[in-house]
Amino acid sequence: MFRLNFKIALRNLWKNKGYTLINVGGLAIGLASCMVLLLYVAYEWGYDRQSKNFADTYVVYQHQPSSTGTMSWAWTPGVLAPDLAASVPGAVTASHSSYPEAQLLTYHQNFFKKPGVYSDPQFLKMMDYKFLKGNPDRALREVNSIVLTETMAKNLFGDEDPINKVIKFNNKEELKVDGVIADIPKNSSIIFDYLMPWSFWETQLPFIKASGWGNNFCLTLLQLQKGQDYSKANELASQVLRKHQNGATGYYSLHKLSKWHLYNEYQNGKPVGGKIDQVRIFFLLAFCILLIACVNFMNLSTARSEKRAKEVGVRKAIGSTRASLMGQFMLESLLLSILGMMVAFVLIEMSLPYFNGLLHTELLIEYSDWKFWAVFGGLTLVTGCIAGSYPAFYLSSFEPLQVLKGFKMTGSTSLSVRQVLVVFQFVFAACLIICTAVIYQQLNYIKGKSIGYNKNNLIEIPLQGPMRANEQKMKLLKDQLLKSGAVTDVTFFSRSISEGGHNTFGVSWQGKSPKEEVLFNYRSTGYDFPKTMGSGMISGRDFSPEYTDSTNVIVNETAVKTMGLKNPVGSVIEFWDKPVKIIGVMKDFVMENPYSQTAPMIIYNKMEDTEVVLARLNARANVSSSIEKIKEVTEKLNPGFPVDTKFVDDSFEEKFQNEKLLGIIANWFGGFAIFISCLGLLGLALFMAEQRKKEISIRKVLGASNMNILTLLNKDFIKLVVIADLIAFPIAYVIVNKWLSAYSFRVSISVLPFAIALCLSLIIAILTVSVQSVKVAKANPVDALKYE
Repeated sequence: MFRLNFKIALRNLWKNKGYTLINVGGLAIGLASCMVLLLYVAYEWGYDRQSKNFADTYVVYQHQPSSTGTMSWAWTPGVLAPDLAASVPGAVTASHSSYPEAQLLTYHQNFFKKPGVYSDPQFLKMMDYKFLKGNPDRALREVNSIVLTETMAKNLFGDEDPINKVIKFNNKEELKVDGVIADIPKNSSIIFDYLMPWSFWETQLPFIKASGWGNNFCLTLLQLQKGQDYSKANELASQVLRKHQNGATGYYSLHKLSKWHLYNEYQNGKPVGGKIDQVRIFFLLAFCILLIACVNFMNLSTARSEKRAKEVGVRKAIGSTRASLMGQFMLESLLLSILGMMVAFVLIEMSLPYFNGLLHTELLIEYSDWKFWAVFGGLTLVTGCIAGSYPAFYLSSFEPLQVLKGFKMTGSTSLSVRQVLVVFQFVFAACLIICTAVIYQQLNYIKGKSIGYNKNNLIEIPLQGPMRANEQKMKLLKDQLLKSGAVTDVTFFSRSISEGGHNTFGVSWQGKSPKEEVLFNYRSTGYDFPKTMGSGMISGRDFSPEYTDSTNVIVNETAVKTMGLKNPVGSVIEFWDKPVKIIGVMKDFVMENPYSQTAPMIIYNKMEDTEVVLARLNARANVSSSIEKIKEVTEKLNPGFPVDTKFVDDSFEEKFQNEKLLGIIANWFGGFAIFISCLGLLGLALFMAEQRKKEISIRKVLGASNMNILTLLNKDFIKLVVIADLIAFPIAYVIVNKWLSAYSFRVSISVLPFAIALCLSLIIAILTVSVQSVKVAKANPVDALKYE
């Protein structure tokens, strides 16, 4: 019986090639879209899960209550790790490490500036990196040693064996290669190209060894024994700071390493989400698109009900049971689903390079992984069953006597189900159109919002090697850059202008409550900072060589409001327990998150604390030639170090990556959903044209024009689309309102996105239906009425 049904299914598919192609195309697009999105979801879900210890490894967060809420960050003191390892029962080990920072490595003529991490041997054991060369038990134990990743070792040494070879660090220190580990997967929160001992960091920066509980500068990881009670360990960790600092109001908590990437946003000391929200959206989007493809198949299959009715009647008349007929229709559906899967494979392989570039990921199909085949095979089977379920039940229900006498609708039930399916498709499509419009409105709103400085033609150059902390060389660099004509203004800054970090609670002023804790950003800068930034002074003056400014500071507008200073210029406040005088007030400018309120900031003048050159390119000169001049001047004064120029507007643009990604993904997959929905609408148009063929012919005989017929056919579909939009509007409003609530600065929800969705859906529906309606309206009425 199966063999017979299989032959009949193949003949039907081959006989109706147009329907087969449309169905296979719709299912292929649905399956491919679903699998690409699921690959991305699996990639994001797999973050920081590469080590065998990931389930028992925790990131230590510090929380500091303040008057504006509890601040949370994963920066901790260097003395915390050994204390946790000794004081928390069930702790296997604890590790402290720096965050990745780009440094220069040189071997003979090969040199690369790549991110590296200072860590301890416990870090290697905890993260369970795969050693390709060297002894993992000896790694990072000698002060002047280094562990390279496979790619870094290949870049530096080529085919040479790197073990025990000596490389230069920042053209100064010599480091011996102790080991080579496999490259770090891209879905890791800690990405680096080499590891150096913590003890080596202490020789580079003596304050590291001397720092106490008040300095937060490193990442701390804690590994517990399997099955150890997390809540008890978390409670003990929360008491550590108070135990070592009298009167401390801050505390620590443990955050699962496997959740660090997905749940990285905190509110009042509690994780509230983060990237997980985007992952959930993509997961839901994947199955919605697949469901729309299944609905499309149902509509197209049942649209051909009249052509299949006589086949069903004859087979039932000669003894076929309803179960065998359902089996045949399900088999046809599964065959189409399998064909769709094959086409989907091609689409996935073709689209993955594009999406990898877009998502900055390494998505790939693991053909040797049984889990991939289980998911893909399961999706294909489920798709075939869902898509074929309604046609199988509906087509097999026809009564032989009725269909052999002449097929006609026995009621409006099937039409109602079909209408519901089309409404569902357009509800989803309208929601995607509205969400995409709001995402782009929010993006444009933030981009159009003043950031407090002019980012155009502004570049950053990191200070490296002998140039760093050398005031004489820095002054000479500034003079040479200005003389070259490549730039018009130059200053120095303690961090990249677009980065966070460098904050403190150590600012006090007259009238401040002893219990009040306010987090201030602090930065060190050279002369001409406001001028170079293109940001004005509200009052007072900038730092100047004409004055002694070692005990003077500049604050921003938010700092003045926070401290409640009516006449800030000339006021004396305390900064790290030392009295300093405010000499100027700058406008607020965006550094970290353009979506959040600007934090209070204090700026001081200490050249040895600066790490970055900020320069304004000469607008009258060619950009490329200016960059070349800058490199030439910098390399001459600081030989042996590559010059990494970075445009500030590029750095600023990176802050909108998540929103741009959401918008692009919504565009692409929303387009796929709309395309598949159009196929479903076409199926319903075919069905209605089939049912109303004689009615339309009679109307034409009685004098109805083609326009009358088009209006008659389109009217019902316009009603369906309007109903779909009315259902979609409140759903979309709830979704976008929840999404926007995460931003301090957000666009108000206007009528425009809803109007766009309504107009687009109506235009799409009318164009889709008109393709079939025109064909029906132009048909000769004699063909439909000649048997009457």
